[in-house]
Amino acid sequence: MSKRRSNSTAGQNVSKRSRIEDEGEDIDSLQEDPFLCQQLQCVADVESDAGIVESISMKNFMCHSHLGPFAFGSNVNFFVGNNGSGKSAVLTALIVALGGNAHATNRGLSLKGFVKEGENSADVSITLRNKGKDAYKPEVYSSAIIIDLRITRDGLRSYKLKSKSGHIISTKKEELISILDNFNIQVNNPVSVLTQEMSKHFLHSKGEGDKYKFFMKATQLDQMREDFIYIKQTKHVTNDKIEQQNEGLKELKRKYLEKEDRYKSLSSLDELRDKLQELQKQMAWALVIEMEKDLEPVREKLQADRQSTVKYDEKVEEWKNKIEESERKYKQIQEKLEAITNQVQDLQPKCAELKAEAQKRNTDLKTVEVTAHRCEANLRDLGKDRDQLSSRIKDLKLSISQALGTESQDRANRVNQIQTDLENLRHQISTLGQQIDQYEHAISRAKEEQGKMRKEQAALQRSIEANKRNLLMVERSRSNRLQRFGEHMPALLNAIEEAHKRGQFKQKPRGPLGYLISLKDTELALAVEVCLKGSLQAFTCDNHDDERLLQSIMAKFCPGGRRPVIITSQFLPQVHDTRRRAVNHPQYPSVLQALEIQDPVVTNCLIDQRGIESILLIKNRTEARRLMQGGNPPRNCTQAFSKEGDQIYNNRNYSAEQARAKYFSGDVEEDIRQLMGEIQNQEAQANRFQQQMRKLDEDIKQNESLLRRAHMEQKTTKDKANKLQLELTDLMNVEEPQSEDVQPLEEDFQEIVSKISVKRVEHVEARAKMADLKVLYEKAEQEYKQHKERISTIAEEAEAIKEELIKADQAVMKCRHHKEHYDEKRSTHLRNIQTLEANLKSKEEELQASSAKASEICAERMDISRTARSLDTEINRLKVKISTQQDQQGDPKEIVRQYHEALENYKNTAQQVKNLKSFINNLDKVMDHRLQVYADLRSFMSARCKYYFDSMLAQRGYSGSMTFDHKKETLSISVQPKKGKKNDSGDMRSLSGGERSFSTVCFVLSLWAITEAPFRCLDEFDVYMDMVNRRISMDMMLRVAASQRFRQFIFLTPQSMSSLPDSKFIQIHQLKDPDRDQSEADGNQ
Repeated sequence: MSKRRSNSTAGQNVSKRSRIEDEGEDIDSLQEDPFLCQQLQCVADVESDAGIVESISMKNFMCHSHLGPFAFGSNVNFFVGNNGSGKSAVLTALIVALGGNAHATNRGLSLKGFVKEGENSADVSITLRNKGKDAYKPEVYSSAIIIDLRITRDGLRSYKLKSKSGHIISTKKEELISILDNFNIQVNNPVSVLTQEMSKHFLHSKGEGDKYKFFMKATQLDQMREDFIYIKQTKHVTNDKIEQQNEGLKELKRKYLEKEDRYKSLSSLDELRDKLQELQKQMAWALVIEMEKDLEPVREKLQADRQSTVKYDEKVEEWKNKIEESERKYKQIQEKLEAITNQVQDLQPKCAELKAEAQKRNTDLKTVEVTAHRCEANLRDLGKDRDQLSSRIKDLKLSISQALGTESQDRANRVNQIQTDLENLRHQISTLGQQIDQYEHAISRAKEEQGKMRKEQAALQRSIEANKRNLLMVERSRSNRLQRFGEHMPALLNAIEEAHKRGQFKQKPRGPLGYLISLKDTELALAVEVCLKGSLQAFTCDNHDDERLLQSIMAKFCPGGRRPVIITSQFLPQVHDTRRRAVNHPQYPSVLQALEIQDPVVTNCLIDQRGIESILLIKNRTEARRLMQGGNPPRNCTQAFSKEGDQIYNNRNYSAEQARAKYFSGDVEEDIRQLMGEIQNQEAQANRFQQQMRKLDEDIKQNESLLRRAHMEQKTTKDKANKLQLELTDLMNVEEPQSEDVQPLEEDFQEIVSKISVKRVEHVEARAKMADLKVLYEKAEQEYKQHKERISTIAEEAEAIKEELIKADQAVMKCRHHKEHYDEKRSTHLRNIQTLEANLKSKEEELQASSAKASEICAERMDISRTARSLDTEINRLKVKISTQQDQQGDPKEIVRQYHEALENYKNTAQQVKNLKSFINNLDKVMDHRLQVYADLRSFMSARCKYYFDSMLAQRGYSGSMTFDHKKETLSISVQPKKGKKNDSGDMRSLSGGERSFSTVCFVLSLWAITEAPFRCLDEFDVYMDMVNRRISMDMMLRVAASQRFRQFIFLTPQSMSSLPDSKFIQIHQLKDPDRDQSEADGNQ
């Protein structure tokens, strides 16, 4: 039978086959034996439970858009219709859906030909009954199995196997094959499904061998024969393997005998092994003793480390105290700075008062100068009046003198002359005094101005030189940014690099720090430079040895002893954790956040020295003051800088001294242009200073010369005035008679002279007061300048204190860093103690394990004086000795193992060969028996087929014969239509179409009688029959169907079946004629 049926039980096959045979043998005697007819009728009442078709439907299949669904009867089903109505489509769909290929349908060469033109796919759905004891997985599929097939335009098909409820169980074809095997459905077997083309091919076939093959395939005897051939080939292969194993068995026996000889001849090595075992016992306890000795240093080290923990605690406490001390010092300096700031603020009002006082003194001086000038004008007027009176008196006295005499006249003339000369000399002395005051004041002012200009000129010259140096560095920084930090810096860094390559530094110094950082926002360049100040040119070293080496290198390259600052602090590989003390503002970055620094050493240095994590950068100075001085500065923020460089604290602020960034400027060319413009402006200003200085020098020299001349003239004039005054006194003492007319004039003259004297006194007093006021003004001006200079001095002192405050802040940071360092060292020390404790515990556990292992080897502790190394040496020597003997004789264990292994292999292989030979012998017996059974079954089925064929022909009155030649594998069939119409040959090809179709039906019915399947299918079996043969064939098939109600029969015919009797076991599906417009057909029962 087929391989797919091999999983069915033999009892079921035998029972079904017996049932079929019994039924087939009694077909011809139905009418002759009424009792047998009744018995068959009882059998016929049994319906099939598994494998029959319950329904089928098609969509876009062949030329039909929709066909079905058709509900099949459990026994006889006729599909009746004209050509094109869908009969062939039903049969083709049945074959294809149940796993048949396109060739089996005789309707096409490929499955894609079954898809309706213009559609993408075709669908077929078949429902199989799944009841009874032969049901397939009834717990999964229930009482019906639905097979859905889809064929695509490309010829691909896919399955969906569903339960009765429509739930998809599987989509694999293997599951479909298992279902077909279970129901014994063979769509490719012409007995189960016989198409019209297959019947025609069979009837028209001239070869008797083809008929024999048809018979063999229908009865599945060809499958049995192929199985026998496969078993025979497998037997030959097995015999070859047995021969190969026989050869191997001889070799295994030889090896076994060889191992047996070595096993018997093996000498004992017990003494050496006993000695080795003793040494191994000693070795076990020697290892324990050495482990105990190794534990002592670990315990001592742990004890020492525990004791040294106090030192780390003291160091941490020491730096904690230093932090408190440095913070206290920082607070003191901060308070001092605040006091100085308050002092400056207190001095500001006094400065304003002194300035107002100086201005008031200057105003008073100007008032007195006006008074003095007014006195001088009055003196000039009185002098004119005096001169006029003197002239009048002189004229009167002249007339008198003419009367009194020449002597008196001469004396009077002389008096007048002396008085005139004295007046002129006094006026000249007054004028010279004013000139002297003016010259002295001019010289004093010029020298004061000259001193100021010298200071400004020196500062300007220093600024010019600094800008020139900066210009040179900026120009060089076009190709090397390092030049901005000094022209000596590249050579210095090269020397540091060379020293580092020679291994002179323990850690390579970093610097200048400003060269190793960059800005994220160039607008903050000036603010960052003002914040970091001297740190930008500083270097940092890991230790003091590296610091001393770096100082010696700097001494060679740094001009004038101007060396960069060196900061010594231990280098750490990671950046300080500043999360707890850093300022974190949502809008403004800290200096740390605004910088890009690749080296953690540089970052840590700036954190320690400047606290850059707690300084904010705020571009707008107004916003910076509001944020810092608004009463609630950001948390952890100590100060802030604006983009102009202003430094803002929570209670004060300072302006920047520089207006442009030097190190972090982004545009070099713009810096060069600005510096060159600034230098040009400064040089022009310096030239103007030179010209003003020369002019001041000339003015001073000229005024000094005029001052000396005025002093000399004043002295000479005073001497002349004194001599004339003495002479006048003498002349005035001579009494002369006075004329009554002259007396009033002289009284007026004396009055004028008195007024002149008063005015001169007033003038002298005004001059004196002017001198006093000048002194007061100069004193007030001097006090104002001194007060202003004092404020400047205090401000300078505040700058120094600010630097001290920065250093104190750095000291606080440094102390905190050292405390963190010792905290870390203390933590590391404690971790080391934990590691030592864990190591000690591990070693103690190892010691316990080693002691336990040693106790297992030797229960009693052994005091071993030898070392484990010496024992190990002797053990190795003994092992070598044993190994040498084992190499000569072989390892006993290995020899024993190889002996038993060879014996086991030989026995196993011998048993396998014996079993295979026994299997082959049994197989030969079974095959001989089965071949005999196969021959008997073939003869039996041939005889039954001939019997049924003859019986079928006899119902029509035909006669014929069916001759099997199993050796030649031929089948010859001869048919005589009627007894009176014998032909000589009996060849079926000589029959008419109806006779040939009837003969085909008889042959198929005879094959039906000897084969089994849940359903039978015939396509247009009566197409070539006449009415008589058709009727006879129909009766025959219906009789067979009536006797086999447990099977399903499907007949396709173009003839009308209206003459058939009504029966619940017969269903007729009348297919409508095809609609040529829509190409659709519907089936109605």
